[in-house]
Amino acid sequence: MTAGNSSSEYALGSTEFEHERLIRQAAWLAPYTEKFFREAGIGPGQRVLDLGSGVGDVALLLARLVGASGEVVGIERDARSIARAAERVSKDGLRQVSFTQGDVSQIPRSKPFDAAVGRYILMFLPKPVATLRSLSEFIRPGGVLAFQEASFANFLERAASLPLWALGGALAQETFRRSGTITDMEPVLPRILREAGLSVVSTKTEILSGAEEWLAGILHSLLPQMRQFNLALEPLGDFNTLSERLREEVAASNSATPLPALVSAWAVKPPV
Repeated sequence: MTAGNSSSEYALGSTEFEHERLIRQAAWLAPYTEKFFREAGIGPGQRVLDLGSGVGDVALLLARLVGASGEVVGIERDARSIARAAERVSKDGLRQVSFTQGDVSQIPRSKPFDAAVGRYILMFLPKPVATLRSLSEFIRPGGVLAFQEASFANFLERAASLPLWALGGALAQETFRRSGTITDMEPVLPRILREAGLSVVSTKTEILSGAEEWLAGILHSLLPQMRQFNLALEPLGDFNTLSERLREEVAASNSATPLPALVSAWAVKPPV
């Protein structure tokens, strides 16, 4: 989940459970991401760079948008994630998709990309502006850089009336914060795009709801980090029943499941 020369620990890890969680998460994010990419002008025949590919969900979505005449190159540091992504691409017969393990510097510069994208990636990087500057060197003048990130600020407000959700959300946010994650990307994303020398075209924040398993899955993947930081976990109760108790709390309140807001912004590389 890194690019450029900066390294950062991905707080959620790379376990089999986390891979499956990412795939479930991608399923409910897909309509938002596809609409966003289309709005940014990503389409048939384009060559697109996917930063922090993980298990390949964004690359799979991009493959449908660019079609057989296009190309998608994914970058991912974690070997296990790359293997899972490559397996999924092969199973779907998507020859226009390939993956590179490592960072941006390992991508050949022989042909520029039309766009670079990422979802839930810049928030985890220690030097996102430097990463964006490195990425822009691979994009043609007038090309697009489009990213979607998360904001916990609204989530915690919406979860205030749900004690277990509020507790779990606060623990997740604190774990992310201590691991170096930027937990409120709403004001940060457009700013870092501009600081990287890009012309921001559009920004938007969407309030998400409805993915009942999201918080339980996040907390499960964060558990090693939470223990490392000596955070108080006892108030959450038995992790084996946490998912069920979170669902019951939402059902009893007759409200929608609160989720972190989705912050989207795209920019263009200025002409030479």
